[in-house]
Amino acid sequence: MTATILVVDDEPDLEALVLQKFRRQIRDGIVSFVFAHDGIEALASIEQNPHVDMVVSDINMPRMDGLSLLARLQEAEDKKSTIIVSAYGDMSNIRTAMNRGAFDFLTKPIDFGDLEMTIDKTIRHVEMMREARRRQAEAERAHASLSRYFSPQIASRLAAIGDSDGMEVHWREVAAIFTDITGFTSLVETAAPDVLGTLLGDYVGGMTDVVFAHEGTVAKIIGDAIHVLFNAPGDQPDYARRAIACAHDLDGWAQEFRLRWKEKGVSFGATRVGVHAGPALVGNFGGSRFFDYTAYGDTINTAARLEAANKFLGTRICVSAVVADGAGDFRGRPVGDLALRGRSEPLRAYEPLTAAAFESPATSQYSEAFARLEAGDPAAMPAFAALVGAHADDALASFHLKRLLNGAKGVRMQLE
Repeated sequence: MTATILVVDDEPDLEALVLQKFRRQIRDGIVSFVFAHDGIEALASIEQNPHVDMVVSDINMPRMDGLSLLARLQEAEDKKSTIIVSAYGDMSNIRTAMNRGAFDFLTKPIDFGDLEMTIDKTIRHVEMMREARRRQAEAERAHASLSRYFSPQIASRLAAIGDSDGMEVHWREVAAIFTDITGFTSLVETAAPDVLGTLLGDYVGGMTDVVFAHEGTVAKIIGDAIHVLFNAPGDQPDYARRAIACAHDLDGWAQEFRLRWKEKGVSFGATRVGVHAGPALVGNFGGSRFFDYTAYGDTINTAARLEAANKFLGTRICVSAVVADGAGDFRGRPVGDLALRGRSEPLRAYEPLTAAAFESPATSQYSEAFARLEAGDPAAMPAFAALVGAHADDALASFHLKRLLNGAKGVRMQLE
């Protein structure tokens, strides 16, 4: 690349002398020169030639001197690397120039060998700074792109090490969360477009903030549905625990959001959450043109079907035994063994509970009734009837009671 150098000096013979001394470099395309006779001409020349890479300027010139020109150059967004030239006896001005941001200085009379070395050094500096700015711009673009998917901490780390790191498609253990909103299709058909846009924007933004607070990855947003991953792209040894905690916080935030909009006269459905863990094919599936970081496989499908299972169970959160066991100190109650579409074996599922709900007498009563149901004990029906009688709002207990009243037995169930 040819470096363009602006020489600013009022000596009439300097232009011809510079072109003569640097004729080989000019011929080889290493450098090119433009000239100005004072600071005002120099600023006009830079405006016409914004590609100027560096400035070599005398101090003592008419209309605008070199120090004033240097000050103007340092005020610009694209600061030009500047070499100041002055008589050896004018060291006070040279010190002033260096303090104001000059890159280097030369003394008069000019030694053209010294000038050539100083120009070479300055060009290397300019190229280094240009490369640094390019890398910074790439990092900022990468961070902006990654911030759509990853928490600020993860996005910054990925942007710093390169967005290809961990982005290649590969198998890894993950925890997957799926969320969906009940009755969203009806809301789309009835709500005004401006209301719906604000509503959905606030909802997705708030839910994403919750995910990022747990350092989760937003793999996909499709309308009102959100797909979240843990332990991808980076390692999170406690990914199961994070997923359960995130599911609780998503549920709590969504409930508050629903109440806020209800006060505004908008009927917003409940958010259902499904969580599962296991192997998945994870990475950037967008190829070289698009960035589409997501995951595929049975683990992901199962998480989606557990989310859908809430519709039949009456619950808002449904998690698999795999993720419940992996979370460690899990608090919840068993739902049953769900025969989900696409799976050959039933999957034990649980409803996670808050600490207060888990310690309540109603949970102990449910556990006893469920144990009787699992054992095939006929006393399961009156046990669930008593629970529903005392807690009519317990949707899961009501679900099991209806099953028993319809002749079902045991804890295995087929959900469509």
